Amino acid sequence: MRFGIMAMQLNALIPPDLPADQVLTHIAQFDHASLVGDLADRGFRLIELGGDLSIFLPHTFHPEAVHRLAALKAEKNLDYTLHLPLWSVEPSTPLTPVREGSVQAVIDTIIATLPLEPECYVLHATGALAAEFYRMRISETAKSLLLRQFQASALHSLETILKLAEIEPRRLAIETIEFPLELTLELANQLDLSICFDTGHVLAGFSGGRDFFTALEMCLPRLGEVHLHDCPAYLERGEIQYGNDHQPLGKGDLDTVQLLERLERAGFNGPIIFELQLEQALESLEVVRTIQGTY
Repeated sequence: MRFGIMAMQLNALIPPDLPADQVLTHIAQFDHASLVGDLADRGFRLIELGGDLSIFLPHTFHPEAVHRLAALKAEKNLDYTLHLPLWSVEPSTPLTPVREGSVQAVIDTIIATLPLEPECYVLHATGALAAEFYRMRISETAKSLLLRQFQASALHSLETILKLAEIEPRRLAIETIEFPLELTLELANQLDLSICFDTGHVLAGFSGGRDFFTALEMCLPRLGEVHLHDCPAYLERGEIQYGNDHQPLGKGDLDTVQLLERLERAGFNGPIIFELQLEQALESLEVVRTIQGTY
């Protein structure tokens, strides 16, 4: 199995001990390739780049930065995936100008990073607005109608992204987020997309209150990537576990042994990305190595 780590390492972006008067200088001098190189030196050869870096660090995916990342990929024999922007992005909003701007932001990021040849592009097909309506206390009939409208808008956005960015549908993996899993799978089936199965999100109950491994079986035929982190389980606590995901393995209710065994039986060889900070990811990798040594 191929385990990697996200490049969105907050302590590297703004070190906690950095004096306040040096923050802006540090941001201006931020070197994306240097951060990725540090992660590679800690043993990770699979790196998920974060499209949201460009919000506060606009030079992150400028041509010179992309050239350095490409050179580093060749030098250290790395593989990249790319998490497309999600902060401020609303690809499912019924408000057309906002949706069109969101789609353009996603397309711009894909085009800027084409030289890096990411093997997978991860996208939140719906945004914070859809999630707000998903958890709104209204009748189920009204909620169903509204969520279908968000789904229809997301479908339009996804079609546009595929057409204008000219990427193969299976390289675009829509993530299990705070939106009904069935509606997300319908989008993937209709456009022949992949699924990014986020373990913590599913455990937390973001995609609906269903058994974790039932959700995994639903996603396996289109599984393109896994986001791996732990979380207390919604089904055991009776409420959605907001803010309790993105924990190291062993800190929540994830049955990591059963998960890895199922992925191995399925022959899954796609990216498995620790959506964790570096030390948490290294701790979790040791858990994985211990498990793999038992079978």
